[in-house]
Amino acid sequence: MARQDSRRSSVSEEYKERLVSINRVSKTVKGGRIMKIAALMVVGDGKGTVGFGIGKSNEVPDAIRKGIEDAKKHLVKVSLKGTTIPHEIIGAYGAGRVLMKPAAPGTGVIAGGAVRAVVEAAGIKDIRTKALRSNNPYNVVSATMEGLKSLRTVEQTAAIRGKTAKEILG
Repeated sequence: MARQDSRRSSVSEEYKERLVSINRVSKTVKGGRIMKIAALMVVGDGKGTVGFGIGKSNEVPDAIRKGIEDAKKHLVKVSLKGTTIPHEIIGAYGAGRVLMKPAAPGTGVIAGGAVRAVVEAAGIKDIRTKALRSNNPYNVVSATMEGLKSLRTVEQTAAIRGKTAKEILG
């Protein structure tokens, strides 16, 4: 039993967990309203792997735990260029749009709450972002993830096109 507990704690230590939003949701049934808690969680290792998940439960701690479990099931590897992203991109999901621009070393993370949680969990240290259109945390986090998923380094683009990185850079 003790061996399993130590393994579980080492897994949780390697990932940073961030609570993005917590929401009270209700369902109306014949007998009245049923209240539940929904938690939006972001999990990342700080080295380019990040994921997000939603957990729902009657209690806040259970919702957070379920959100973390869901986030760990949906981890994505992000292409990085040093401490920033390789190129400018607009991530889109639903009504949410997030503009992400690479920044010079030392700039820091210039981002709002939901975008900041995802970017910091991914391990990006220098970036400029702007959430456009929607300010719904679910859509903003999803849009940020879509943008980060579609990032490509010069080497990845060269491999797709069957060229060398020098040929693409000119």
